[in-house]
Amino acid sequence: MWTKDLFNYHRRQSSTVHVGQLTLGGNVPIRIQSMANTNTNDTEASVAQAQRIIDAGGELVRFTAQGTREATNLENIRKGLSALGEKYAKVPLVADIHFMPAAADVAAQYVEKVRINPGNYVDKARTFVHLEYTDEEYAAELQKIRERFVPFLQLCKTHHRSIRIGVNHGSLSDRIMSRYGDTPAGMVESCMEFLRICVEESFTDVVISIKASNTVVMIQTVRLLVETMEKENMAFPLHLGVTEAGDGEDGRIKSAVGIGALLADGIGDTIRVSLSEAPEKEIPVAQSLVDYINQRVNHPHITLPAGCENWEMNNKTTAQPIVIGLKDTYSGLVPDYYYEKGYCTDKEGRELPIVEMDTKKVYLPEGDCTILLGTSHPNPVGAFRAAIVQLRAGGCQQRIVLHIKSTASTTADMQLQTAADAGVLFIDGMANGLFIEHAASTAQQCVDTAFSILQAAHVRTSKTEYISCPGCGRTMFNLEQTIALIKKETSHLTGLKIGIMGCIVNGPGEMADADYGYVGAGKGKISLYKKKECIEKNIPEEEAVEHLIALIKQHNDWKENR
Repeated sequence: MWTKDLFNYHRRQSSTVHVGQLTLGGNVPIRIQSMANTNTNDTEASVAQAQRIIDAGGELVRFTAQGTREATNLENIRKGLSALGEKYAKVPLVADIHFMPAAADVAAQYVEKVRINPGNYVDKARTFVHLEYTDEEYAAELQKIRERFVPFLQLCKTHHRSIRIGVNHGSLSDRIMSRYGDTPAGMVESCMEFLRICVEESFTDVVISIKASNTVVMIQTVRLLVETMEKENMAFPLHLGVTEAGDGEDGRIKSAVGIGALLADGIGDTIRVSLSEAPEKEIPVAQSLVDYINQRVNHPHITLPAGCENWEMNNKTTAQPIVIGLKDTYSGLVPDYYYEKGYCTDKEGRELPIVEMDTKKVYLPEGDCTILLGTSHPNPVGAFRAAIVQLRAGGCQQRIVLHIKSTASTTADMQLQTAADAGVLFIDGMANGLFIEHAASTAQQCVDTAFSILQAAHVRTSKTEYISCPGCGRTMFNLEQTIALIKKETSHLTGLKIGIMGCIVNGPGEMADADYGYVGAGKGKISLYKKKECIEKNIPEEEAVEHLIALIKQHNDWKENR
């Protein structure tokens, strides 16, 4: 079984799963995948998009199958790709199923892997209604799952198919919610109910995903799932992803914070970076992230000094982290302190006493100062953790700011790598600030990246937050154009959280903690939400953004853009 080491990287040893000709888990490389956003009934468009994903480096391609008609047409998509040659014929296709178990049965005949969602495979769609069950009634509900799920597993055995048990925070059933709450424990139990049946039926070609748009929830839940599986002697491979991460730099940084935190601890066998963009654009981002984490394989061992081993890492800092930037002229977000030649000043010119330190040589500073902690270790997460534990265990009370001097070749790589290294340290409450330097980026880009990482880690809000899905065959409006328009109109509403969702599968659930939601309700129709409550239904798409602005104003959350 896998034993987590907070300071030294080694990959969790999962079981091996065969997805068509592709092996996943075990000692094979971390696999990269994406999901098409075409209409699954449009064979030509679906084949063409899958081809672009594969050409970009995608090793699995997923399609939504909202009904048996779409599931049946997966056969034509499979044939269309096979006709393009061996390169495309051998890439496994995955059917994505919600609400319709019969579609899963059909899809298993034609594609190599079927994803089911425990939240709606047998349980009814989430309505946020609290339900009361006796233990006997609850056991009867589990029996209903078994009666429907076991025949599907037998069908998959017959056709040599693998499955993914894909839990989403946004689509937990009312049954799970009523007993466990909207919690990581509830998400894990939703998964384990199905996993236990797989084990009992000796079905082992199983991959698991357990996702959320909130990086903190996602990381906590995957960690809990791994611990739970360990206790029950399971080691199934894990598919990682941050749902509804968004687009552009923010979407990439948010994904790197969530996925990178788990990869850095050796967790994860396949990943998907979910961006509200063309799916083939997800592939190089995912590959860059995996390549960066792989650089720490066989790194120099990190050993804690005697006396630090038992220090509790759950003593989280609660103060708002600071951002330090180089002395420069800023036109956007402005750092809290400016760094120049070994000292820092605030906006009024008052000096902030600092001590610059490297993880290779940690000591207890004296007096009221801020520690700028840097590292050149190939495993930055482990090195930072070890140094911070050593400092805190020794009685250090000073503020610790991560000083990351990125050597990435581009700004985009700097953002991914820094987010993967720094985000988890803020989520775990270990760091008090962030200072990024990168020769290939401007001071503004470094500061913007720092603020974005802190926002993605849910420790400091500096701008409007958008929860937007990547779209799929269920989306009935132009997602990219809509996101751009909503951002143009609302990006000045600092601190507001807006969900932009293609459909109702995860929409109301994933954006339940958002202030406002814009959700596809049908072809060219939009429903608007305030928190979990649907306020307006079936608004024509061309009028929906105006209605959203009016709704925000109605609840006094609007401010004019100056």
